[in-house]
Amino acid sequence: MIRSPTLPGLLMLALTLSACGASRSPVPLVGAASDVSALTGEWAGDYSSAESGRSGSISFTLRAAGDSAFGDVVMIPTAWGRPLMPYREGNTAGAVGNQQPTSTVLTIRFVRVEHGHVSGTLDPYADPQTGARLLTTFSGELSGKAITGTYTTRLPSGDTQTGRWTVQRR
Repeated sequence: MIRSPTLPGLLMLALTLSACGASRSPVPLVGAASDVSALTGEWAGDYSSAESGRSGSISFTLRAAGDSAFGDVVMIPTAWGRPLMPYREGNTAGAVGNQQPTSTVLTIRFVRVEHGHVSGTLDPYADPQTGARLLTTFSGELSGKAITGTYTTRLPSGDTQTGRWTVQRR
């Protein structure tokens, strides 16, 4: 098993959805070397949630480096027209709606892969309408050059919304 220390604070997957190369911080990976290597590469696809009414594109690049990986996640809601941004204290609906985000890259906090099953968490990100802090976990099944799965987003109220995601290796 490959193990790495946890980092302070991973696909939706925790997945690394990315339009750019490698992230600044490594993503801890847990899994057999063969399982981890099956995740490395460039991935692109979409996500949607009937509960939230949101859908959009996701992309990520995952590069393995020992017991960690590097990658960034970019999620672009269809109706919003620009990427989601990491959560920052003090985000408000007005700030989110009127300012260009300083970063549009979301970070995967942790990824576990075992026998083709992938799971993880994303660092908190800002709700595109209110700026509220959202937390998302994801899981999926790797089959050939595709990963298909579900995700759960925890709202500030404690309620959850679920959705589905799918990516293909480029």
